[in-house]
Amino acid sequence: MSRKESLEDDVTRPEAHRSQPINIAGGAFVTSRSNWRERLSSSAPPVPNPFPELCGLTRSPVPSATASLAAGDKRQQQQQCQKRTSEPSKWSPQNLDEGKLLKVFGEDEHGRSLRVSDGATAMDVCRMLMTTGGCSEREHWALMEVHPALGLERCLEDHEAVLEVQASWAVKAETRLVFCKNYAKYEFFRKPALFFPDAMISDSADGGKPMTSQQLVQDLVHSGSCPEIQGFLHLKDSTRKSWKRAHFFLRRSGLYCSTKGASKEPRHLQYVADLRDLHVYNVVNARKLYAAPQNFCFAITSSGSPVRLHHVKMLCADSEQTRTCWTSAFRLFKYGKQLQCNFQQSKWTHRGLEGTNLMEGKAKSEANLVAMDFSGSSGGRVIENPSEAECAEWQEGRARRRREALRCSLPNLSSASGPPPVLHAGQAWFHGNVSRKRAETLIEEQGLVDGTFLIRVSQRHAQCFVLSLCFELKTKHFLVIPCEDGGRQYLTMDDGVTVFTDLLQLVDFHQINKGILPVCLKRPCVCVAL
Repeated sequence: MSRKESLEDDVTRPEAHRSQPINIAGGAFVTSRSNWRERLSSSAPPVPNPFPELCGLTRSPVPSATASLAAGDKRQQQQQCQKRTSEPSKWSPQNLDEGKLLKVFGEDEHGRSLRVSDGATAMDVCRMLMTTGGCSEREHWALMEVHPALGLERCLEDHEAVLEVQASWAVKAETRLVFCKNYAKYEFFRKPALFFPDAMISDSADGGKPMTSQQLVQDLVHSGSCPEIQGFLHLKDSTRKSWKRAHFFLRRSGLYCSTKGASKEPRHLQYVADLRDLHVYNVVNARKLYAAPQNFCFAITSSGSPVRLHHVKMLCADSEQTRTCWTSAFRLFKYGKQLQCNFQQSKWTHRGLEGTNLMEGKAKSEANLVAMDFSGSSGGRVIENPSEAECAEWQEGRARRRREALRCSLPNLSSASGPPPVLHAGQAWFHGNVSRKRAETLIEEQGLVDGTFLIRVSQRHAQCFVLSLCFELKTKHFLVIPCEDGGRQYLTMDDGVTVFTDLLQLVDFHQINKGILPVCLKRPCVCVAL
């Protein structure tokens, strides 16, 4: 190249930016090497050692990096759990105008559209619906993923991202999210012995390492773990037209099926599914849809793809307790400590909201009102003991409700004013003229927890009511019949031994006393309307 051409090139080319020299202090190279090693150990994926016989754990750098990764992940998970249980959600009503559109349905088939952010969890959406919908009760709300055509439904975990769940649905499917009550979402933390019977615990059934209920409580509450579960189930997948009964084992490594009776030998175990990549659904009306031997069915399917029938494995148990045990164990094995964090956070949220409401009410009322006792001859005294004041308040409220019920039960002499209003018609636990099967379905959908109840009109007996109550994962029905005493009409469930002026008095009494019921009335079965 001539000198003239080189000069022309220098004129046309842009000016190059040259790097400037920098001073490197002593020890900087060592620091950069240590930082490089830390970045390598924190970002590199764990690689298995292909030659374990040539280098031990102390001489090979690969296992040490894997161990540091596992320790880091564990510390990060613990920090996230502590942060979730100690801090409230950052959601606020001002964020409604941001994010994507999400439609949630109530149990009355009416829906409401919300705008949620990309990282909004199921608990965040429930709080939004509680705030905008004016729900009086603040606990046990949940989002239910429902596939009507397939008869599948499952309760979303509180930490699941709702928009990610919605993105995995099929385009033309009728899948929807339903806002409802679910009292049994964390009930196995409170009563694990009811959800995990001794016969289904693998160690307890073998007799080698018996596990007591106290040990099970400690495992569930403190570590979020679950013992290995075993038992007989009926299986049906896409390749079969009939159901096959086999013995299954649920372990942390996955779900296994024994090819020879109840044998646990490795050569007799057949791998069925991986717990990390599946969802567990309850099957509604399984006998009619899938010709199942019982209605206690659940299904497992992959969590990363749309739910399609040829990808679903159907499993059928012999009882509701057995099905609840299997589905609860699936959740615990899959999420582990995360469920325990969700449980603690739900309790913290409920107490925080209730505490705020109580403080607001006390700030307005305590400045002007004091508790008084007028039962003595002195003319009245101020009740200073908080427990005594609370008891007096409860007794006064109950007496006021009794007087109101008695007033409404008196015969109306004025024909122009019409009959007295029915007091129980506006109560959340009264469901009107629903059938026995529908009542059982409503209680099952909101969780088969002891004390869940509703009252309905009897379809077989005129002027009678039925109290439907859940006890030990079963729904029991008690007939409420009218009786007459002294020319007045009353209601009774024990042939007149205990009588009530109306249903409100009956519910108030059995919320404190069992009476002839197996358990007190605790949780009303509520139909949610958005």
